[in-house]
Amino acid sequence: MNLVEDKIIYDFAKTIAGFYSNKKQALDNPRLFAHINFCFRPIPWSILKAPGFYSEQSYDYDPWSPYRQNVHKVLLSKGNIIVENYKLINRERVAGAILQSKLLNAINNKSIVLNQGCSMHFKRMESGHYLGNVEPGKKCIICRFGRKTYLVSSVEVNNKNWVSFEQGLDTKTNQQIWGAENGEFYFDKINSLEKEIDKRWLIGNNND
Repeated sequence: MNLVEDKIIYDFAKTIAGFYSNKKQALDNPRLFAHINFCFRPIPWSILKAPGFYSEQSYDYDPWSPYRQNVHKVLLSKGNIIVENYKLINRERVAGAILQSKLLNAINNKSIVLNQGCSMHFKRMESGHYLGNVEPGKKCIICRFGRKTYLVSSVEVNNKNWVSFEQGLDTKTNQQIWGAENGEFYFDKINSLEKEIDKRWLIGNNND
């Protein structure tokens, strides 16, 4: 990468790094939205040999049993910020890493597998404001309830909020099988982790 590319990834990473909660939305509409917390936590450059994050999503009443865990590589391609998604083979060993960062030590390049077709493509709209969508082509295939579905996913994020929409549609009929039924989820950033984004996170060092 060059200095311009470094700056693009650096600014994006500082925007998304942090803890998020939709507590307000859940309290305002408890019948429609569960109270969910999630986090994007920076991970050492050495894990992916690239800038990366660990993410975890859980219901507020059970923070130690996340229902979603992923590792993400951040890179640039053709003007887009690409966030690749990796699944964890040893996900149970890492559960709770947003609360105890030492659990991140269980992640290495042998414990993750790329989720093909599931990268998110982000564009910068203005300073600290990004829009993202799952990569085109209906290639992010997820099996739920005995049905093969493709992911439809969009994200709008800034320094204070994260708005997301996600559904799984049947690959043959385009019928919704799972996901959002009551509109977008609105998350507030409750704690930033931008201080964990530094030069070593971005490009590593000679010992990585």
